[in-house]
Amino acid sequence: FYMRTKTIGLIAHTEKAGVAKLARDVIREFKERSLKVIVENQTAKIAKQKASGSIARIAQRSDLIVVLGGDGTILNVVAMASKNLKPIFGINVGSLGFLTTVNSSAYREVVDAIATGRISYSKRALLSVELRTNRRVLLSVHALNDAVISRGDLPRLIRLNAKVNGEALTEFNADGLIIATPTGSTAYSLSAGGPILSPESGVFVITPICPHVLTNRSVIVSDSSVIEISPGSTEFPTFLSVDGREPVRLPAKAQIAIRRARVMLQLGFLPDVSFFSVLRHKLKWTGSNV
Repeated sequence: FYMRTKTIGLIAHTEKAGVAKLARDVIREFKERSLKVIVENQTAKIAKQKASGSIARIAQRSDLIVVLGGDGTILNVVAMASKNLKPIFGINVGSLGFLTTVNSSAYREVVDAIATGRISYSKRALLSVELRTNRRVLLSVHALNDAVISRGDLPRLIRLNAKVNGEALTEFNADGLIIATPTGSTAYSLSAGGPILSPESGVFVITPICPHVLTNRSVIVSDSSVIEISPGSTEFPTFLSVDGREPVRLPAKAQIAIRRARVMLQLGFLPDVSFFSVLRHKLKWTGSNV
């Protein structure tokens, strides 16, 4: 659909090779089309442009955020800007991802599509992840991909009790558990044997990591569900990591509540790019053409 865009926020992974020149080129192209560009502090520093604030500040002031980097860069922007989340379009610097689907060489095409309102947007659900103990909230964050409860470096299985809407699902004996959005279903969950979910399918997936009981498989639940996870034992340390961020060790009597966040991400694509075309490319699906 058409989205009126007046102010573009620009955020880059500043350690990527060639990103400084790309940032300058993108800014120039937007300005030639009379669009205002505000540049995140670290991006402005490497691109030698006027700085307009932190990632959170850029999100607050922009209509659309253009991210130069990889999928991890978008995850970081979502984490920093979830209180004022704006539509995001990713231009990849490196190998193409599931979220950053356009190569940096096509930046002019991206700028032109944004300027003329020809961007397609996909609505992506986020997880709301809350860690609490004794009714006290220790952590409350959003995730675009997944929440992972794991054993860390300890080479032992951990026990995790899972409930869905207050009803017991099972106790998993495994290396860990992944709760993923459809967006995150092509990340860690897929590597652990989980299914691929269409981005707007309205579900979450619970995927065990190397379960002791081989009949413990992925379970798909409605994204209106509340998923509760608690360690079945405090004998061994257990950790929570959200969208690949620094793991947090779970305290005694920890409970993790996961539900659909109130905010959603509008993820931008060029008109001729779809989730399934990206899937075919990334997973090298050739059908019978081996």
